[in-house]
Amino acid sequence: DQLADKYGLEKLDFGALNIEQQQQLRQFKIITRINNEKYLREHPEVEALISDLIRDVFLKRPTDIQEYAADYFTDPNLCLIIGSKLEGDPADTGTD
Repeated sequence: DQLADKYGLEKLDFGALNIEQQQQLRQFKIITRINNEKYLREHPEVEALISDLIRDVFLKRPTDIQEYAADYFTDPNLCLIIGSKLEGDPADTGTD
């Protein structure tokens, strides 16, 4: 597997977990996904943050995305920017 080789991962060992462990893992994944979905529904600002960042990245095409994202998330006005997007501020056209 090229992906495993590229990232130094071992190949999957499907026999590593017994049936009970596989069921527990499956249940854990389901519960985790449900909890994540609940959290995202309770916090629409997460989607607004991610959508805004991705939009900006595609518009501005920075060469250093990590640095750009760090600047984005440390912007002292970020709270106001996202708040206006959540409120549907007509003055917020999505362009800077």
